[in-house]
Amino acid sequence: MSEVEKKPIDFMGIRKSAAVFSIVLLVASFIIIAVNGLNLGLDFTGGASVELQYETPPELDEVRGTLSDAGYENFVVQNFGNESSVLIRLSEAFDDELAGRVTDALRATGDELELVSSAFVGSQVGEELKEDSGLGLLLALAVVLIYVGMRFQFKFGIASVVPLAHDVIIILGIFSLFQWTFDLSVLAALLAVIGYSLNDTIVVADRIRENFRKMRVGDAEHIINESIHQTISRTLNTSGTTLAVLLALYFFGGEAINNFAIALIIGVVVGTYSSIYVSASLLIALGVTREDMVVPPKEGLVGAEEEEEQPPEWLNRM
Repeated sequence: MSEVEKKPIDFMGIRKSAAVFSIVLLVASFIIIAVNGLNLGLDFTGGASVELQYETPPELDEVRGTLSDAGYENFVVQNFGNESSVLIRLSEAFDDELAGRVTDALRATGDELELVSSAFVGSQVGEELKEDSGLGLLLALAVVLIYVGMRFQFKFGIASVVPLAHDVIIILGIFSLFQWTFDLSVLAALLAVIGYSLNDTIVVADRIRENFRKMRVGDAEHIINESIHQTISRTLNTSGTTLAVLLALYFFGGEAINNFAIALIIGVVVGTYSSIYVSASLLIALGVTREDMVVPPKEGLVGAEEEEEQPPEWLNRM
């Protein structure tokens, strides 16, 4: 009795439901961003930073409470390098005595500490960072579109860029919803998510192209479904190992990189989903066909395969 061949999971069978789910997430993200905005960090808004070195590791919550009691608002307190080093960032107008006032307020609690350094980020620099970061994200998406369009086909380029924008917008929406601080580390995470999602998308796209050329039976939906089925174990293994590292980074890496880690965690989860459903569903919606995968013949080689290859003259003399 022959073994029954396992049928691949019908990923594309729920593509319409997945499309509705993605649209709902995108619309919700746009609305949340429009209403709440992003909680921009001092990297973008400008302000002062004060680095302190404690004799013994302090409780950060107590440091925050002391600063609040002293009348400071809109500040960030986090460890910097080690548990005894504390970086305080405040949205205060910088002056020569600001660092001294902060230090004195914290010394009043009885803690032994010393001022290491203080700096100021102007609002003009913050505006330039906002503009440059937005242009950087757009440039990254444009480069991806050009690369994938040349590497595969223009339809694949569209089906690669849209999921990347989908992932970035959802991450921004979640950060806006919970009002997590959006700073340069989160921007770096967004660019990393673009690279990670692109890698997944290209693996699936390469298998789709290969199967379109190899499989002679089946429509586009069947071939794409089979391609996802063949790459899903690789995708899940990669995502799982990456998530394990990011979770360790989030729980044990310290507060300074928490937002960076959580942005990547969301990006890996959403990126894995979009590489399976958003990208593949777009290929079907764009009407990808087997003819799109045909390699055009090179000039001068048309009909060359029809000519019988002649042995070299020296071989005929033997």
